[in-house]
Amino acid sequence: MASKNPTVAVSAPGKVLLAGGYLVLDRRHTGLVFGLSARINVVAGEIHTSQGVQLNEIMVDSPQFPDAQWRYGYHLAPEGGGIQVTQLQVGSVICKNPFVETTLSYVLTYIHRLMSRVSSDHSLRPARLIVLADNDYYSQSTPRSGEPGRFAKFTVPLGGANKTGLGSSAALVTALTAALLSHYLPWRLLDITSAPGKRRLHNLAQAAHCAAQGKVGSGFDVAAAVYGSCLYRRFSPGVLGQLPEAGSPGFAEKLVSVVDGVAWDVEVLTEGLRLPKGLALRMCDVDCGSQTVGMVKRVLAWRGRDADVSSRLWDELQARNEDLAAKLRDGNVADIPTAVGKVRELIREMGKLSDVPIEPESQTELLDALGALEGVYGGVVPGAGGFDALALLMKDDEETKRRVEERVAEWSREKDSKVRLLDVKGEMEGVRCENLDVYSGWIEIHDKD
Repeated sequence: MASKNPTVAVSAPGKVLLAGGYLVLDRRHTGLVFGLSARINVVAGEIHTSQGVQLNEIMVDSPQFPDAQWRYGYHLAPEGGGIQVTQLQVGSVICKNPFVETTLSYVLTYIHRLMSRVSSDHSLRPARLIVLADNDYYSQSTPRSGEPGRFAKFTVPLGGANKTGLGSSAALVTALTAALLSHYLPWRLLDITSAPGKRRLHNLAQAAHCAAQGKVGSGFDVAAAVYGSCLYRRFSPGVLGQLPEAGSPGFAEKLVSVVDGVAWDVEVLTEGLRLPKGLALRMCDVDCGSQTVGMVKRVLAWRGRDADVSSRLWDELQARNEDLAAKLRDGNVADIPTAVGKVRELIREMGKLSDVPIEPESQTELLDALGALEGVYGGVVPGAGGFDALALLMKDDEETKRRVEERVAEWSREKDSKVRLLDVKGEMEGVRCENLDVYSGWIEIHDKD
């Protein structure tokens, strides 16, 4: 018998905030964010049970890691509280995953509310979600086993994997949201490939991601996961401030109202944004990592203490970021190194004034060394800065790639550090539907029925 809900697969890209770190927190400014070829993939299908057996369960598997399975029961909360999700024990302990749990609560609530408006049969059938992450999300220091491929099999638990800072939480929440919407809702109600569908996907994923983080962030990472590369201006925090706690009275109706009805003041511009032909955005894994939250707090504290100086610096940095975006958009490759250098100059000044290592000295030395290579047009410490992956603008050819790989290998030996050029590249596309054959070997045959 055919499944009532189809087995679907979607993916969402990671991100790199090439220009606009810290500025993107303020609606007066924008961020230039690129999607990446490294993607979080989610396959959603029904749980097949014996005849007469009923389950109210959502199972989430991350089969690349040992013991990475989360199981959740779900039920309808009273007084319009929506779908309440409760984690079930697997093995001897319960390992929390707030991004998965919160996303399930928000998205299942939204789906149930929409279904109840159009059908008397709006029960949610049990489902299994399989999460697969492209290898570049994890550092070279994360132990792995098996044959090399797009999805490595790791020998350490998920919590022990070192990430490369490509925005995995936003891509995960977006891919989970898109997979659940596509699995449970007919396309006539919501098509995630259409403009209206992407808008609703974006709003719902932003709400879930902010709730999982415990704060309303700027949201550029979720925007890139949905829309791909874009020029981004954040939404006002008050858009989500009116949402009550998940499961509380009235949550379901309010969530649908916020996702579908509220006039979001977010700006996501994708038209005309591109990389010049023959130019690639590449990432270098520095395998160190930064405490981004602490850095952001310290920069914002400095801005509060020294409003006049910081405002002038941010306005000038916005102008330089816009100049870099224009050079990329217009294909002025020869002018890119100067534009990148001017952005980095102010980033270092902001770091000095705020006493925050936005572009640490070791990163400055590495960027300067790589920028001196033929075919490299410059690079930045993206986003909030620190010791995460570097972003490079370079020729998209094998000779330049070889020069960069040789230089980072030499650098690693000289500095007794771990630096490598990742396979990931910048790309324009956001969330997309995938063919199930991509995941051969990771999903069971009956999942594809």
